[in-house]
Amino acid sequence: MVHWLVDLVEAASSARITCIVGDDHPPVIAAVTAYLEQEGIPVVASARTGDELLMLLREHRPDVGLIDLMMPGLPASEVLRTAARSGIPTGLVAYTGYSSHAMAQEALDAGARGVILKDAPLQDLVRALRVVAHGGRYVDPIFATEAEDSARLNLTERERDVLRLLADGLSNQEIGSRLFISAETVRSHIQKSMSKLEAKTRVEAVAKALRLSLIS
Repeated sequence: MVHWLVDLVEAASSARITCIVGDDHPPVIAAVTAYLEQEGIPVVASARTGDELLMLLREHRPDVGLIDLMMPGLPASEVLRTAARSGIPTGLVAYTGYSSHAMAQEALDAGARGVILKDAPLQDLVRALRVVAHGGRYVDPIFATEAEDSARLNLTERERDVLRLLADGLSNQEIGSRLFISAETVRSHIQKSMSKLEAKTRVEAVAKALRLSLIS
């Protein structure tokens, strides 16, 4: 379960860190790069697709990276999961223009160590990168506020994963294969989710999770 905590690392604010920026809009890359370098955070590379970002992460292995959740190519969630499985040490921060709690939660579940809105002040972006670079987590206050409400339902990360795949129309067996667990374990996660969501059927559980923005 994600702990929604903004861990400020004031003592390390002046330490030098390296960054990579992933976004499919050149003006965004240019503006963010210029500001970060002005603040003493060199941008070692930039990418415009998910596939390119993953390749550059493997090549440069910077301290932190920004990942636009809507980049073309390999989905951001897959970039995050693959980077984590590959042992890439870069702390990735989801950078999004959508104030959707479900998207933010999915990014965090996939391995992001932070999430921040694109319309947040650039000084907040610098703070988020420094926090993540030094082992902390940063969640934009907008997402953190929504998360406090949804956290009361206490759905686990795996239960959310199962519900997302269930919403995509996959069977228990297919979900199990995707998540490397048994169909019986999938069934157990669904039953627990139904109980927490006070849903009588799996369809109702998925519908309620979508309505509450617990999944996207």
